[in-house]
Amino acid sequence: MQTAIYPGTFDPITNGHYEMIGRASRLFGRVVVAIAGRPEKSPNLSLDTRLDLVREVTAKFDNVEVIGFSGLLTELMKNQQAHIILRGLRAVSDFEYELQLANMNRAQMPELETVFLTSEVENSYISSTLVREIAKLGGDVSKHVHPVVAQALSSHYNT
Repeated sequence: MQTAIYPGTFDPITNGHYEMIGRASRLFGRVVVAIAGRPEKSPNLSLDTRLDLVREVTAKFDNVEVIGFSGLLTELMKNQQAHIILRGLRAVSDFEYELQLANMNRAQMPELETVFLTSEVENSYISSTLVREIAKLGGDVSKHVHPVVAQALSSHYNT
């Protein structure tokens, strides 16, 4: 059974992330959504909140697990006995950075492979950063995130 790790901050999880997770669940026997704590990135939502939201949004996928992590992705890969990193590409502009990450990860752990999935057109413009900005300014993000995420963002920014 192949295990794929889908790492990210998921601050918050968007419909684009959800799409990638669903597609990955059909391609791999086990998909681990690995949510980085990354305090240096100053996430808007706490790690626990992000874990809860991703677990709720992805609950229908039997072969998807959601975990938090800190430290090197390559160490997580070893701990999870995984050799596939899943990354999403929304546009060509994402590719250069993602290629650099893939090559650096493979330099640290040669047996790793990074698999890139391209976004569906309707999700290609969605990013967590844009969703956060809209939510902070009181805008409607319901077209871009699961309803439970929209509610969590509304509660987070309007309290």
